[in-house]
Amino acid sequence: MSTQATRSSTGLEALEAHLGARLAASLNERAIAVPHDIAERLRISREQAVAVARQARQAHAASRASASAPAAAGAAVLAGGRGSFGFGMGGGGRFWLGLAAWVPLAALIAGLVLIQQWNDRQQVLAAAEIDAVLLADDLPPAAWTDPGFREYLKAPPP
Repeated sequence: MSTQATRSSTGLEALEAHLGARLAASLNERAIAVPHDIAERLRISREQAVAVARQARQAHAASRASASAPAAAGAAVLAGGRGSFGFGMGGGGRFWLGLAAWVPLAALIAGLVLIQQWNDRQQVLAAAEIDAVLLADDLPPAAWTDPGFREYLKAPPP
């Protein structure tokens, strides 16, 4: 993170803290004039809201930790220890992370090529099987070139 971004985030946090302190002081001044039964209801509601917010924050932190742990481990492995395999790319493991982003695309293309080759092979094998049946038949190959025989084959069976 850059120095300017760090300064602006600390300035923003300080501003939020100052605003929160002023708001809390204003609410405390006005809380004196609130009747006791209303003050108790507000206190109970505030405690419940704080408990719900705490549980939500813990659940969110736990889900982020569980989701980012495998990704961080994978990034550390691909990065090669931040720069040990960077090959002068300037970003350490950026080269390996970029390469890892293209690996699924390469696997998809390779899979499609292999499927196409398998399909072509199946068509060749089917044609070879038909040729083998035709050649093993008692009918001479010259009959297949006869136009009358072709018409006989096109006609429906008697």
